[in-house]
Amino acid sequence: MMAGAAARARRLAAVATPADVLASAATAVVQLGGSTGIAARHGHPISVAGYLLLAAGPAALLVRRRFPVSVLWVTVGAAVGYVAIQPAGLPYFALLVAFVAAVVTGHRWAAISGLVASYSGILWLPGLTGTGPFPTVAVALGVAAWHLTLLCGAEWYRSRRQRSLALAHSRDEEELRRASEERLRIARDLHDVVAHSLAVINVQANTALHLLDQQPDRARSTLTVINDVSKQALVELRSVLGVLRQVDEDLPRSPAPSLDRMPELVSRATAAGISVRVSEEGTRPGPLPANVDLAGYRILQEALTNSARHASGCAVAVRVVYGPGDLVIQVDDDGGGRPQPGIAASGSGSGIVGMTERARSLGGTLRAGPRPDGGFRVRARLPLGEQPA
Repeated sequence: MMAGAAARARRLAAVATPADVLASAATAVVQLGGSTGIAARHGHPISVAGYLLLAAGPAALLVRRRFPVSVLWVTVGAAVGYVAIQPAGLPYFALLVAFVAAVVTGHRWAAISGLVASYSGILWLPGLTGTGPFPTVAVALGVAAWHLTLLCGAEWYRSRRQRSLALAHSRDEEELRRASEERLRIARDLHDVVAHSLAVINVQANTALHLLDQQPDRARSTLTVINDVSKQALVELRSVLGVLRQVDEDLPRSPAPSLDRMPELVSRATAAGISVRVSEEGTRPGPLPANVDLAGYRILQEALTNSARHASGCAVAVRVVYGPGDLVIQVDDDGGGRPQPGIAASGSGSGIVGMTERARSLGGTLRAGPRPDGGFRVRARLPLGEQPA
């Protein structure tokens, strides 16, 4: 029995909210109490049928959210039925609530039809049944004006509610979009940090394995490079993950990735077995915008990582051009190195996609592909002016 009662309670909660129960109870108190007082003052006690009709409307309001049109017609029938058998009372409040609910839920024509039916029945049915006089012209016009005012008020409330819901939906979509963009940014940063460091570590580990027996001193220096690169990768990885969790605030942080750290990228690429030559053109216009500086660093990092992955021992030319309104980074490798086992074969191609997304997010462009004379080229143009968010 307890399980059955709990199930019924859940079904009722799915149909009627606490606000519905409160509105229904308040309407019942007004209709029953007010009608009883008015009937007593006029000397016309309410019959049992009258009380049942007065209670039918408020009871129907419990399910007005799920069945707005049906509840509207129940309240119309109860109000018209009451005035047909009782000369005095207040059977209209449940009808008003049900009418507004029907308009708000979009059932405009059903609401207007119910309003016309209640207007006709409440005004002229008492005269036809002998429970009251026919309305005068002034009364008919006044009640019509009141019904039009009610319709306009319900429409205003509906439009305002729809605007509020639309704004809330727009805010939710904006939050989802920002969360998606943040996840994408973190994924790009993680890819850049992990892919670059692992490429260097893989190359150095292969070298150490070959030198461990014949040239232990060189193997030791190779392992030292692996140690340094892995520590730096951990620091950068922790910095990226700090966006997701605010912990370890007292730990030392490395400088933010920027093109000022280009020598570090070059030294890591050299440790990975490629020869890098850097040239800079133009005059740097003071500090670069933070988002451009970070994007330039990550694009250069990924381009050097790809060269180390796919052709260790190749020669790479890095060209950085500071223009009047943009920054151009071009990375060319001659393709003359030897592929690294276990790295090139496992590449997923997401590095070029990530670089392209970084450039586009700033309003720039990125082209990557084979060169006509052999090798591979990555060329990025990043605007230095106002950037899209």
